[in-house]
Amino acid sequence: MSKPLLDFTEYDLSKEEMLLLYRGMLKPRLIEEKMLILLRQGKISKWFSGIGQEAISVGVAQALDPEAYILPMHRNLGVFTTRNVPLYRLFAQWQGKAAGFTRGRDRSFHFGTQEHRIVGMISHLGPQLGVADGIALAEALQGTGRVTAVFTGEGATSEGDFHEALNLASVWDLPVLFCIENNGYGLSTPVSEQYRCEHLADRGPGYGMESHIIEGNNVLEVYTRVKALAEDVAQNPRPVLLEFKTFRMRGHEEASGTKYVPQELMDHWALRDPLENYAAYLRGEGVLTEVLEVRYKKEIQAEIQEALDAAYAESPVEFEESIELNDVFQKFVYQEIKPAKNTQEIRLVDAVSQGLRQAMERHDNLVVMGQDIADYGGVFKVTEGFAEAFGKDRVRNTPICESGVVSAAMGLSIKGMKAVVEMQFADFVSSGFNPIVNYLAKVHYRWGQPADVVVRMPCGAGVGAGPFHSQTNEAWFTKVPGLKVAYPAFPYDAKGLLATAVEDPNPVLFFEHKALYRSVYGPVPESYYNLPFGKANVLRQGEGLSLITYGAGVHWALELLDQQGLEDVDLLDLRTLCPLDWDAVFDSVKKTGKVLILQEDSLFGGVGSDLAARIADTCFEYLDGPVKVVGSLETPIPFARSLEAGYLPKQRLQEAMEALRAY
Repeated sequence: MSKPLLDFTEYDLSKEEMLLLYRGMLKPRLIEEKMLILLRQGKISKWFSGIGQEAISVGVAQALDPEAYILPMHRNLGVFTTRNVPLYRLFAQWQGKAAGFTRGRDRSFHFGTQEHRIVGMISHLGPQLGVADGIALAEALQGTGRVTAVFTGEGATSEGDFHEALNLASVWDLPVLFCIENNGYGLSTPVSEQYRCEHLADRGPGYGMESHIIEGNNVLEVYTRVKALAEDVAQNPRPVLLEFKTFRMRGHEEASGTKYVPQELMDHWALRDPLENYAAYLRGEGVLTEVLEVRYKKEIQAEIQEALDAAYAESPVEFEESIELNDVFQKFVYQEIKPAKNTQEIRLVDAVSQGLRQAMERHDNLVVMGQDIADYGGVFKVTEGFAEAFGKDRVRNTPICESGVVSAAMGLSIKGMKAVVEMQFADFVSSGFNPIVNYLAKVHYRWGQPADVVVRMPCGAGVGAGPFHSQTNEAWFTKVPGLKVAYPAFPYDAKGLLATAVEDPNPVLFFEHKALYRSVYGPVPESYYNLPFGKANVLRQGEGLSLITYGAGVHWALELLDQQGLEDVDLLDLRTLCPLDWDAVFDSVKKTGKVLILQEDSLFGGVGSDLAARIADTCFEYLDGPVKVVGSLETPIPFARSLEAGYLPKQRLQEAMEALRAY
């Protein structure tokens, strides 16, 4: 190309800066060309090409403070190379080798590296926008003055997470650069079938947000405008929406091809190649000589080959079960803090509130977030008075955006902070399900980053609240490796377990039964204390039958035992469901030979089913009868009190108890 089609003339950069940007784009281009060869040779399994989009990745990464976090996508190799991520580790990552950032547990760019301030995306795309909010919130609270940049494609702007993240950032004045790479297609779907506004930047004003359109193939425009914006945002914190106009010259991934793209469109954008146009401009200005161009290519190609040889020389990653299991969670060494002797007779809701307040006092990096939790104190008044005590920086009202807030909590954790998120009702967690089960649960296993997040879950039936405010949905999460689940039944346990949940750097779903909030009282130490996860509480000792339960089921069981005058029942309150105290379960079963498992959740697919299966498998020779599981009906939870009573398993518990004792 003798003359560039893009205008580079209005930007005043030094020769060194211009060459730095050129070399910055050349490196990912040469890597990609090599990767495409290796893909055809079957030496890598998949590739998402960013050829033709290098100016955006390199320009943005070069414009930002090296300590600023960047959250890239599939096609942002230039972010990694500009941040000087070692090529050997990148190639090992793409080959599934142990030296990669995920030790073979994930592929492509699904990883992060704290050393280089890069947080990779997950395939669900949207949550990383909320994670950027959380990182930016931490930067603001820590007073660093840094901005956070997050990438997304035009396709992901249709996701609800995009709306939630932009709205949250705008409401909180977070220093985030939302970078949309509008490259024309979401896999094969053209932009004409994705949105109706003329430009995605037009959405910015709807959020009260500044927005700009940038020529994404002009590296000088990208670099100078992003640099100026980042410097201004650092001084005047706010989110900014940037739409980079570019094009995807390869398939969504190489197997997809580009047959669905009109040839004239490919030809149009081929003439606007960011690297070729910029190189032509530099040659014309006498900045890039043939000798220098050849030298750069040889140096980069030699670096690529050396890194590839090292990666290929590494042996394939080997499976070791203990290593895989031990890496699901961040290591947490529980250190007991015993309570003082002074106690108060308080309700379960008061114990939760007291425990959370003392955790806030103990951990000055803890932020609580949720709907109506500040001045109003939450719908159950758990956080009443917290805003006055700790300030609204740490006690944050949120818009109704469960997914965005959970993702933001993940971002806080990336910056070394702790977060407690209150779901107004546990039922509403379905709107935040994706980041919990796909981000929080998997992030440590994938690249060693803990998710120091507690999600408080007011749950359960018995209060006539109907199908959308009464679910006990713990089984949604006990199925997912990487999540811890606590479910206390008494005030003492609630306070102590909540303290541990906050101390633990792993994600915890903390279930609090609404019907127990103000109906169950108990002696609770006034001082801070904690209780270990994975330790069941034996409430009654007996050798006739094991009754295993948790949550409200504990109180139904106690009521039945007292009514019937049964003194030979071994009653276990599990207290935490992940980890679960299997030793206590098995010891009880071996002692009694008969097992009745009670859960409030509907019967099929609940925690009780797993308990029953494991007991039958492990303790079969000790059993003197069938393992009975009692749960609620296979219906949504009804509103009317009479229907709700029929739905819940209290009556069926008595029948099952009598049948099993008589067996």
